[in-house]
Formats: sequence, C-alpha cells, structure tokens
Amino acid sequence: MKTLMAIQHPSLLITDDDCDFRQTLKDAMESQGFRTLLASDGEEALAVVRRETVHVALMDMHMPRLSGLETIRRVRELYEHLPCILISAAMDQSLAAEALQAHAHSVLPKPVRFADLNSAIRDALRTTYAGADLQVE
Repeated sequence: MKTLMAIQHPSLLITDDDCDFRQTLKDAMESQGFRTLLASDGEEALAVVRRETVHVALMDMHMPRLSGLETIRRVRELYEHLPCILISAAMDQSLAAEALQAHAHSVLPKPVRFADLNSAIRDALRTTYAGADLQVE
C-alpha cells in the first residue's frame, strides 16, 4: 500500500503592495487552515520562496520593483512546479494570456471574490500535489 505525503497547513505566499489587502487575505486564509507568508513586492516574494516552504504563491500584478508576472517567471526558474496565481485590477485577455504562457496556474481579476480565490488556491493544491493528504479546513 502506497503511503501518501501529508501536507498539514499548506503554506500560501500572499504578495501584494497593499498592506490592508495582504492582511485581509492573511486573516481569511488562516481561518481556512493555511499557513500564510507575506511579501510586499516581487523581490520580497523571491526571498520568501528561497527560504520557506511555499505550496502556493499568490501575486498581484502591479507592484514596485518587480511585477507579479515577472516574479512568477523568476519563481519558475527556482521552482518549476510551484503553482502561482496572478491577480490584477487591470486584468484583460492579453495579460491573462501572458500569465498563462508564463505558466501561472490561474489568473483572477481584482476585486477578487473570496470564493473564487479560495477555489483557485485549492485547485492549485489538488492539481500540483495530487496524491498528497492535504489537511486544510
């Protein structure tokens, strides 16, 4: 019988330059059983990815220093299979296509509905860690 890998409290990296938005998502996702990590821009997100175990990364598109899309590209160089979700207030077909070409797991427009975000995160976990025993509420 095959032993399943258990992921207790999957970690979610929330990257957004809006402190209030980061905190709101942190509170909401922790109440769902996630361990949250926060970054205010792409450079900080890359530092977090290098030093912490991250199961899913959420990136805002428009941030100082590195855009969310550029951050996803650089994360892919470090960890090819880390699922990344791009969110943007300026989401259009061109940006969505570019994000998917950069292998973003999904793209969501802002303002983002919590149900849609939660669904995208859980889908990223199920798809990427198929066979793992995911322990979230």
